[in-house]
Amino acid sequence: MILASKSPRRKELIQRICKDVKIIPSGVDESLVAQKPVEYFAERLARAKADQVAQEHPDELVVGCDTVVILDGEVLGKPENKQHTFEMLSRLSGNTHKVITGVAMIQGDKTASFSEITEVTFYQLTEQEIKDYIDTNEPFDKAGGYGIQGQGCLLVKKINGDYYNVVGLPVSKLSRELNLFVNRK
Repeated sequence: MILASKSPRRKELIQRICKDVKIIPSGVDESLVAQKPVEYFAERLARAKADQVAQEHPDELVVGCDTVVILDGEVLGKPENKQHTFEMLSRLSGNTHKVITGVAMIQGDKTASFSEITEVTFYQLTEQEIKDYIDTNEPFDKAGGYGIQGQGCLLVKKINGDYYNVVGLPVSKLSRELNLFVNRK
């Protein structure tokens, strides 16, 4: 199996399904402007990533993933700098947003994909709480500017859905989908 992602979190999580996984990041530009409907943006990016790597490895099972944070119909990508991070976290403060991870599987002529949605509610955050979190340097490579598996857990009031989806890979659902995928004719 090949994981078409450079995320260390995804690598760790997918190894719960398959210990023998190769990591081959795609070269797909993740900064593409989200197309409507935004709820399918992550799945489209996951397909593009998996497809690009599968073209070079046509006989391998390739899994591509992408996670997006959506607030009020807008995709919040990875923050560009501290100011952008502050703006994102200020918008998320006191609100509920969606975390959507799209997953695509390709092997030869077979393809399948799905999205998993988890709702995350943040506490009402003070400016100081946001600045303190930014000072951890944790937010900068994460969609929405936070990582629930790290210090970002202090920002989260509740979640509705799969915790691991918020981390970046819905492991349980992927395990089941992979089982169906590999056994499909």
